[in-house]
Amino acid sequence: MLDIKSNVVEIPVTDTSFDPYGRLLRMLMPSLRGVVVHDGYSNFVWASDEWDLSDEPQVIHDAIANALSDTTEFSGVARTIDADRVVYSFAIRGEHIELLGVVSLVVRLSGTQIEPRPLQTVRQLVQPALECLRRELALRAKLGSSERDLNVKERDLELMVEISSNQAAASDADEFSQILKTGLDRMGCALAALWVPDKNISVSMTRSGAPMSPEALQRAQHHLTAWMQMQQRTIVINHISKVATDVAAPYKILACPIRHTSERVMGVLALFNPPSAPDFDVQQTRVAEMLAKRSTSIIQAQYDSSTGLMTRQAFERQAGGLLASADASVSHIILYLDIDRLHVINETFGMHVGDDVIVSVADRMAKTLPTEALSARISGDRLAALIPNSTMESASVIAEQIRAAAEGIVPRAGQGSFEVSVCLGVAPIGRSDNPLAHALATAEIACKAAKDRGRNRVEMFQDSDQSIIRRHTDILVIGKLRDALDNDGFRLDAQPILPLRGNYGRPRFELLIRMLGERGEMIPPGKFLSSAERYQLMPTIDRWVVRRACELLGEHSASVGEEFARFAINLSGQSLQDESFLEFVVDQLKSSGVPPGVLCFELTETATIGNLEKAQVFMRTL
Repeated sequence: MLDIKSNVVEIPVTDTSFDPYGRLLRMLMPSLRGVVVHDGYSNFVWASDEWDLSDEPQVIHDAIANALSDTTEFSGVARTIDADRVVYSFAIRGEHIELLGVVSLVVRLSGTQIEPRPLQTVRQLVQPALECLRRELALRAKLGSSERDLNVKERDLELMVEISSNQAAASDADEFSQILKTGLDRMGCALAALWVPDKNISVSMTRSGAPMSPEALQRAQHHLTAWMQMQQRTIVINHISKVATDVAAPYKILACPIRHTSERVMGVLALFNPPSAPDFDVQQTRVAEMLAKRSTSIIQAQYDSSTGLMTRQAFERQAGGLLASADASVSHIILYLDIDRLHVINETFGMHVGDDVIVSVADRMAKTLPTEALSARISGDRLAALIPNSTMESASVIAEQIRAAAEGIVPRAGQGSFEVSVCLGVAPIGRSDNPLAHALATAEIACKAAKDRGRNRVEMFQDSDQSIIRRHTDILVIGKLRDALDNDGFRLDAQPILPLRGNYGRPRFELLIRMLGERGEMIPPGKFLSSAERYQLMPTIDRWVVRRACELLGEHSASVGEEFARFAINLSGQSLQDESFLEFVVDQLKSSGVPPGVLCFELTETATIGNLEKAQVFMRTL
């Protein structure tokens, strides 16, 4: 049979009158008795008087069939209907030779004209009117196409609003379920599924609510994912045929690819219908592709593009949902991973090599973790994982496997020679107002303790470990310490230095810093100096001590002489390494008017030996 629809353009039915064109045709051909206009699908559009050729449908079909085989301008056919009527039908084409419609001229034979005129003669007579009709039909085709495009875009917009309306989903799985539900509701499918193996995403939903067989879903996932990898495009299967092995599923299938940012196919969104259901059409394919794009955008937003692990925000969200629904009696474990000396690799071999190391470590970690674990790139070279339903001992074994796998990473050819190692901290998720954040912090403390103890190792967070306790305390104190530095929350105490025997001589004092608590209570140095040293704040504290000492003593500079008293100030090794610290001390002495001999700066042996040259310069200058 002739497939008319494959080569024509649809003209929308309209009430606009073609009367001016009918009058023009009668002027050009006085014997004309009627004009009939059909669209390219042979649908009636307009007719003059009582002539509509409804009783002669074959005439229009013959004209369209001729137009599909004869692409000359205004190609046509002539058909004698009865003894006194003949119909001339002319094809009207657009600028791209597409068929816009057919104009039929009904001519009555009477009087001296008893023989029909040749088709070519009639065409020459009415060609000016046919040119006008071509412009009219082309304009209507464009208007109809624009209207259809607007309708399609409006439906697309409604769909996007629908699938994006619920932003409060508890997890990505909930968002994916909403997308699948939209597909089921919009297209009336029996089954919808989303499979992205790289991300451990496997979500399916049936219209009836009854679960599908896991084995059947797994087989469908395997075959469709492999097929999509080969086809790299949307697949529509409306005709079902069994192969020799009788493994073909009895479903009509519409499958769309889920793509990585690199455009490679990493998953598939599939919709299934039974054989009795209508075929998947173009509009349903558009809807499915939009649902696939929405799924892709969620994945790209929730997963790090380099490592393929979750982002920190997605990790916290999914972990929060998991913990909220978990049995309180079951324990869960956090792993925190930091790559050793990555900055050395970046500075020596380039940032691109360091990025490759991060990707390789993330890949090793993802492959070592249990399938039910959540893993994320927290920041830079720091990764984390949540292992549900686990113990500290079993999680430590997994952490050790990850460490060993990372140690086995070999640089690619041309990247140079270096070794890769990582530190991991293992911590339980306890009960608190924010259990995930607390567990991440304690796992990070354990990870840093592993670095302190030589790197390339795994440490478990234990309340009895004094090193870990000290580090944990430092983390808790650092915020208060920064606040005190910003708000001048310190005071200086002058502690007398007295000899054990008589003859006190000139009074000597040691200036000691105290931090003020929220209620004005004094906090001794032993509570905050460890944190200041760990987080490189000692130069800032030493500057505060020198400045405050000079201010207080400067107020009495006239009465405080070198022979009156001497005040000792302890300096840290970090301050000696600060190139501008010596200049700062000299400026403070000059501006305050304090005699230099009043102050005595004390350095520990460790600080002096570690910075011997700078210590000598410091002493000679003062």
